[in-house]
Amino acid sequence: MATKVILEQLITNAERLNSLVDEAKEMAFQHGILLRTPETPNSSEAVSFAPFTLFPSPVPKATLLQALAVHTHFNTLVDKISQDPDFLEEALDGTIQADDFIAKLFDIYRKVQQEDRTQSIVVGLNRSDYMVDQRADRTSSLKQIEINTIAVGGFGVSDRLSVVHRHTMKSVGLLEESKCIQDTSRTPRMSAALAKAWELYGQHKAVILFLVEEVQLSKLSHRTIERELWNRNIPVVHRRFDEVSRRGSLDADKRLFIDGLEVAVVYYRYGYMPEHYTEQTWDARLLMERSLAVKCPDISTHLAGTKKVQQVLARPGVLERFFPDQPQVVEQIRATFAGLYTLDMGPEGDRTVAMALANPDKFVLKPQREGGGNNYFGEDIVRVLQEVKGDERRAAYILMDRIRPRIEQNILLKKGLPLKLTSICYEIGVFGAYVRHGQEMVLNEVAGHILRSKSTEYDDAGLMRGITTFDNPLII
Repeated sequence: MATKVILEQLITNAERLNSLVDEAKEMAFQHGILLRTPETPNSSEAVSFAPFTLFPSPVPKATLLQALAVHTHFNTLVDKISQDPDFLEEALDGTIQADDFIAKLFDIYRKVQQEDRTQSIVVGLNRSDYMVDQRADRTSSLKQIEINTIAVGGFGVSDRLSVVHRHTMKSVGLLEESKCIQDTSRTPRMSAALAKAWELYGQHKAVILFLVEEVQLSKLSHRTIERELWNRNIPVVHRRFDEVSRRGSLDADKRLFIDGLEVAVVYYRYGYMPEHYTEQTWDARLLMERSLAVKCPDISTHLAGTKKVQQVLARPGVLERFFPDQPQVVEQIRATFAGLYTLDMGPEGDRTVAMALANPDKFVLKPQREGGGNNYFGEDIVRVLQEVKGDERRAAYILMDRIRPRIEQNILLKKGLPLKLTSICYEIGVFGAYVRHGQEMVLNEVAGHILRSKSTEYDDAGLMRGITTFDNPLII
């Protein structure tokens, strides 16, 4: 690629490189590609550019098209799983015994199931993450890392990064190559699903409640989503768990109120990790789940996105349960699966433990957690499995084949990071949005894509952990 030559030239010309980097950062500020700073996470008076790559990274066109083409089927799959209590009970049985967090989520799910369902409107915003697995014979294939069904990030402030990347490409003379960067309107499409759920709720004075955290580094991204809703004359409020706990209530019809405002939609930007909860906030989660408000996601959709469900879906015959007369859909989805293995108690789990201990570098050990920084690699796999291999605690994890991704060269722009040529790998994220009303799927679409890149010196990822940077695919 021409960009590789340009990168090698730039890294030896400090004056030209610094000038281009300054231009890119200034354009990021102009287009709102911003985050609050770790030093002042709850203030918008001090902000910095969101971390991003100086150039877009090459992505094979067929790979990106494959990821986009399968995603409406993943929307349908997640929604069908959320409506199948027998499957969720069976899939998560061992995990519930081993993982207190999943057990508490499932306890809320059971309580909601035992009551008459109060809300027939379901809205899902998800992101399916992939890597391009590079085999020893130089062939490659798209492999799914995970699907996220709660507090999905990556859209919002990053939507205009394509403008910045197109400019940096043109600035170094790559005019034709700059045309290979696609615009993607992620935020309007994702927000449209929330708007549709609000519309179906049918109360024009009711609000969409953003359930947010105490430390809000990503508040500006939330504001980008909120702006799309206000442009549709949909009122939005932000509240924390403790505020819902203290000031939220249900009326006789199970309508949810917060500070006197009726809530049409609860949009969870928080609540995906154990440390997000106290005894009071667990009660608040149950209150919201029992309410008439539409939840994004509802508790069953949250559970459908767990790693254990992902592993169970990879078993022979399981996808056919959800697509009984659609073998082509099954084939499309299954083609993206990496090897996934159970660690439940029993002979199959015992074989998985032995396999992982014998070749730990071939696998990733995953707990049932979101947000980055939770997975185990190499000798850490041995350490964890040696500790839990003989008891039910191991069922809190799944094992996955380690993907050997494409390696590219780029320059990562982060506040305080020296400029250098870095070996990077990326994840392709595909966003999906759907709304179901009763049994009718009224919206089901792909809402765009994103690239997130990191230095190959890191095993795990995470934008808020300061490891991952926003990127764009340069389609090749």
